[in-house]
Amino acid sequence: MTHLLIIGGSDAGISAALRAKELDSKVDVTVVVADSFPNYSICGIPFYLSGEVPDWRNLAHRTAEEITQTGINLLLNHTAQTVYPAKKSVEIVDQQGQVQWLTYDKLIVATGAVPVKPAIEGLELPGVFLLHSMEDTFAVHQHLTNHAPQSVVIVGGGYIGLEMADALTHRGIAVTLVEHSATVMKTVDPSLGQVIGEELRRHNVEVINRVEIETIEQKGTQLIVSGTGGFHKTTDMVLVAVGVRPLTDLAPEAGLKTGQRGAIQVNRKMETNVPDIYAAGDCVETWHRLLNEYTYLPLGTTAHKQGRIAGENAVGGEQEFAGSLGTQVVKIFDLAVARTGLRDAEAQGGRFNAVTVEMDAWDHKVYYPGAHKLRIRITGDAQNGRLLGAQMVGHYQGEVAKRIDIFATALFHGMNVDELNELDLSYTPPLSSPWDPVQMSAQAWVKQQIKYHS
Repeated sequence: MTHLLIIGGSDAGISAALRAKELDSKVDVTVVVADSFPNYSICGIPFYLSGEVPDWRNLAHRTAEEITQTGINLLLNHTAQTVYPAKKSVEIVDQQGQVQWLTYDKLIVATGAVPVKPAIEGLELPGVFLLHSMEDTFAVHQHLTNHAPQSVVIVGGGYIGLEMADALTHRGIAVTLVEHSATVMKTVDPSLGQVIGEELRRHNVEVINRVEIETIEQKGTQLIVSGTGGFHKTTDMVLVAVGVRPLTDLAPEAGLKTGQRGAIQVNRKMETNVPDIYAAGDCVETWHRLLNEYTYLPLGTTAHKQGRIAGENAVGGEQEFAGSLGTQVVKIFDLAVARTGLRDAEAQGGRFNAVTVEMDAWDHKVYYPGAHKLRIRITGDAQNGRLLGAQMVGHYQGEVAKRIDIFATALFHGMNVDELNELDLSYTPPLSSPWDPVQMSAQAWVKQQIKYHS
């Protein structure tokens, strides 16, 4: 019997376990989970904290009982300390400090990521929180319940920071969001970041750009947040959300090679440099389908795919990860913001002759009630017409996610910009137009190229 040991019980780890068991019912699968919450949706945390999802248990993709019913062994509240490849064993410790050794035939490392702790003095003060795990979530929820803060400063204008600005505003808390860049959400181009900033302000979020937070001090029951440019803000609570880093503490002693940002290096079969050890999810480098190189791109969708491939290959498969395009979407108040492929700055630099066109289009026929404007940025290669990326901002009911997925599918198959016009897309006046906005943006891009070359 093959013994498959998996370290990590989030998206990649559970996906790997389920796939291995699906393909080989006789394989012995054990998943070591550092907490009590295997396979929980970290992406759903803001909606629980906002009160929109009333029960945290609903965030489970699958319950522990559902997982164990498939024949998978879960070791909850156990942490892997050291991997010994020569002995094919892993040292595990529980919450009471009891140590045990688990042997394996195949090992999958799926330890995920942890929040970046910026160099801010006062991060350990009461009322200051990082947010990534379920334990973090419960700590924030308890503070919101027991202390009823009236104000919060959020440090970081990325996905979590923006979603939490929405969530805490939903709870009636006055939100100040501080971002060191000129616009929020650096994963889209600045012109769209400005639109997002306007949406935040429209919902009474105070947005502070070009400020780096340096210190947090306690003053009675309140906190004083200070930063560059003379920024000072007194608040009841601070949430720090400036990104994540791969959790790869096990890698050096195990002999696992690491690369960008310390992420574990893998090939497209999710194999590490050490025989019989695979790795997947937010702890690994990710193959970028468009760039044809590895990068660090932690996404839940990617973790699920990589885990599935690692689990299949650990029981004898030969699957390869097809690559990521960085396709993402997020809801911020009434807006949905999405991107796929390369944005303008990422496509520059010599590899591509990148040109980006920005345009507005209605999400459906304007004569039907409820039409909203979409703002689309489409990037292509002026030399050969190849589609390189797309970004979009629009009302969250305006099919933004559907449309970014059209771009993502086109990118996956290496289509040119003009070929988007050949797609047979659905149409009815309440939902679209005879030419979908995706195609309208492609036509705008092609038109600019014709004008430029004429």
